[in-house]
Amino acid sequence: MSKAASDGDPGGSAERALSAMFRRLIRETGPISLAQFMGESNARYYSSRDPLGAAGDFITAPEISQMFGELVGLWLADLWSQMGSPERVLYVELGPGRGTLASDALRTAAKFGLNPQVHFVEGSASLRAIQRGTIPGVTHHDDLGSVPEDAPLLLVANEFFDALPIRQLVRTAQGWRERMVGLEDDRFVFVAGDKPMDSAVPEKWRDADEGALIETCPAAASVMSEIATRLAKQGGAGLVVDYGTTELRSGSTLQAIRSHEKVDVFAAPGEADLTAHVDFEMLRHVAADQGAQVMGPTTQGQWLRALGIDRRLKALQRQSPGNADKIKRQRDRLVDESEMGALFKVMGLSGGGWPTAGAGFG
Repeated sequence: MSKAASDGDPGGSAERALSAMFRRLIRETGPISLAQFMGESNARYYSSRDPLGAAGDFITAPEISQMFGELVGLWLADLWSQMGSPERVLYVELGPGRGTLASDALRTAAKFGLNPQVHFVEGSASLRAIQRGTIPGVTHHDDLGSVPEDAPLLLVANEFFDALPIRQLVRTAQGWRERMVGLEDDRFVFVAGDKPMDSAVPEKWRDADEGALIETCPAAASVMSEIATRLAKQGGAGLVVDYGTTELRSGSTLQAIRSHEKVDVFAAPGEADLTAHVDFEMLRHVAADQGAQVMGPTTQGQWLRALGIDRRLKALQRQSPGNADKIKRQRDRLVDESEMGALFKVMGLSGGGWPTAGAGFG
């Protein structure tokens, strides 16, 4: 997510209640996992607000420019047409925000005759209400399990995986341990757990130097496994777009965003967006293991250029010459390496005999 930081007053009754619950739990049972802290904080956060836009906490690519969603729609329509344009197909989006990406993608896809049934996986009642206004007739689901199984999927997950709860493992003198959340003078602090975690560490990291820290995300592995299994069984294609790395690296990427500013990750549980970089190396392996074909990942900047964002830029500038500079700035934010272009990655998926060489993954 395009995110920035002010320490600001973390107040609010929801934040205080969640902080008090965590403190009570830690005093009674000992340190809790970072995954629990992050998972419960984000569950509270996303269930209570619209976090997007200038009045929210962050902005995503579809909110920056219509060009992003339009090119997603073009990519999906291209693979669909290569498959002979099957009549029944499902558009499925995980964590669809306000529905902006879907609106732009579906409008573009319709120009090629693709008019799929729309299904959103969304847990927030606040966002569901907004999405129903953006995409009339959308069907909502709490998870992928209730999405129909009788048609190919066109699946999109934009900035979905980064908000799933992570675990952090640190190499100590005694071996690998899980990084936990404890208390020191009533303040939340990181502490090393007492249980050996060497078996949870990838083989190539087992003998890393003391102090090395890696992040794992069992929740992301579980979701990707289900996506890949469904694609292999039902057919279809998908796109995963998020910020992250193409191979596992050492170091913490956990961050908290509130009002477009970075804040301390412990400052306002339930009132700030907690995220971490996505491990695309892991997602790629999980998807392949479950029978999906994997494309990429590549960088968002490279993918959007390959899909023709510069041609679309010129067309929009011609349509609205008075906004030409603004439209160019929006394009730059999406593709420039100093903005979202390099940090954000795009990974394609397909299954059930669908094409394995989608546009942009040369």
